[in-house]
Amino acid sequence: QVQLVESGGGLVQPGGSLRLSCAASGIILEDYAITWFRQAPGKEREGVSCSSSAGSTYYIDSAKGRFTISRDNAKNTAYLQMNSLKPEDTAIYYCATRRGRPNGNSCWVPTLYNYWGQGTQVTVSS
Repeated sequence: QVQLVESGGGLVQPGGSLRLSCAASGIILEDYAITWFRQAPGKEREGVSCSSSAGSTYYIDSAKGRFTISRDNAKNTAYLQMNSLKPEDTAIYYCATRRGRPNGNSCWVPTLYNYWGQGTQVTVSS
């Protein structure tokens, strides 16, 4: 049974940092692409950062220079390091995986992903 479990969310002040984790079971993350999506109230779900099984990484413009996606294959866990957080980053963050090697366009399409975590809340506020 495949399961993805996110953790690491919480309440932080603007300019603060959080590190989100996505622990996988039932699959070997090394063989999957990973994307962190987020959904804010009243807005559509959007991709934040994508990491292909081949090692390529992609970021939305607003995350470049602030967020870093990575994975630890020995722990079968993916991460999203978020620095210099802004109120506009407030959302529920989801980890999703899929087989294959998505490119800079297809990695952002939620319907292409097979497995999803339950989400973790990130709130950036003074």
